[in-house]
Amino acid sequence: MKGGTVQINWHDTKPVLTLDFHPISGLLATGGADFDIKLWAINSGQVQKKVPTASYQNSLSYHGSAVNALRFSPSGEQLASGADGGELIIWKLHTSETGQSWKVFKSLLFHRKDVLDLQWSADGAFLISGSVDNSCIIWDVNKGSVHQILDGHFHYVQGVAWDPLSKYVASLSSDRTCRIYVNKPQTKTKGAEKLNYICQHTIMKAEQQPIDDAKSVKNHLFHDETLPSFFRRLAWSPDGSFLLVPAGSYKMSSSSETVNTTYVFSRKDLSRPALQLPCASKPVVAVRFCPLTFHLRGSNSNQAGLFKLPYRLVFAVATLNSLYIYDTESVPPIAILAGLHYAAITDVAWSHDASYLALSSQDGYCTLVEFEKDEVGLPISPSEPKIMNTENTSPIVQKPDDMMIEVDDPVTADNKTSECAEKREGKQASPSLANTPVSNKPAKRRITPMAIDP
Repeated sequence: MKGGTVQINWHDTKPVLTLDFHPISGLLATGGADFDIKLWAINSGQVQKKVPTASYQNSLSYHGSAVNALRFSPSGEQLASGADGGELIIWKLHTSETGQSWKVFKSLLFHRKDVLDLQWSADGAFLISGSVDNSCIIWDVNKGSVHQILDGHFHYVQGVAWDPLSKYVASLSSDRTCRIYVNKPQTKTKGAEKLNYICQHTIMKAEQQPIDDAKSVKNHLFHDETLPSFFRRLAWSPDGSFLLVPAGSYKMSSSSETVNTTYVFSRKDLSRPALQLPCASKPVVAVRFCPLTFHLRGSNSNQAGLFKLPYRLVFAVATLNSLYIYDTESVPPIAILAGLHYAAITDVAWSHDASYLALSSQDGYCTLVEFEKDEVGLPISPSEPKIMNTENTSPIVQKPDDMMIEVDDPVTADNKTSECAEKREGKQASPSLANTPVSNKPAKRRITPMAIDP
């Protein structure tokens, strides 16, 4: 693995706010405070054993304000870009004898204020965006119209994510809540089903079980609006088995210091976090999954892992000033990169073949990390049979009962009632991570994920 900050003029020395790799060509798109979108070809540094470099290809100029979020569609035929002032543009790839070019396809106008994050549905037919106007909007891309407005948040929506299995969408706001929406389709007159997302869970606070006669204290699970970043980019795993949520803030007790963390939600129960991944001293601002699925390495067979998946998934966790790379087969991170930028990291992206990982920053530069062939893992080819996680199976092993999550929706209340009933019936509780052997090395103890649960 080689990488570093690439010293080129990305966006006229102004902050680079977002980036994404094209899912087929591997071109890197970046958006910045210069109102522009630029496309770059990434050049390998393996032969010279140097840091990979980027070569400018062309610009997509249309926005009249800073570009905060951009994402290629799953097919790679379209690109969505969101900017200040509520601008949301769909670009379409056109192929001609002279080459390929991107042209404005749709201008989606409804957000009243800055668009901070966006995500495509798995089929590329819909798009969800989050905005400073406190709302999420689900767009029908082909019609270029608003399909549904999700307006439950009370502050900026700084992150949105679309379940790859199309059942859920999730949003994260500086109102210190994560909201999970479930699709309850409406049947139209012609018999076709229409997407209809309703809020199923609103995750807000955690209540620590009291020690002796002490009073229980409720702590917020997420940072407030003073977090020095406009982005809280959350992400679903490629198989939809779990959701990673950044900007976590957790206290073991009322007297302990706050820990910055990433929460892991199991698809089996999205009402509360199943795990947390403690990080460095700075808050987590973005998480992103590698798009590939890998064979198990088997090297950690003697070590109790946190996930029970028949394959490996790899994901990146970006704090304001560092990058952690995890996989689902190990407990500690498989790599940590720090001291990369002079200002806050804003976005993170993987290339389609797991060869590159890119970071953007407000300091006006981007970091490129290059992996050798199969260094991240041996990919599972699309033709190989692969057992995907189901709704009824949790991908997460350890879940101790030591925390209560406060929610404000009846669906979760019903779930809590059934959980209590199961306990009264004497059903065996899930094993606690506290009983799992963990290395005594200080470095590992600092970064070992901790399980939390109502």
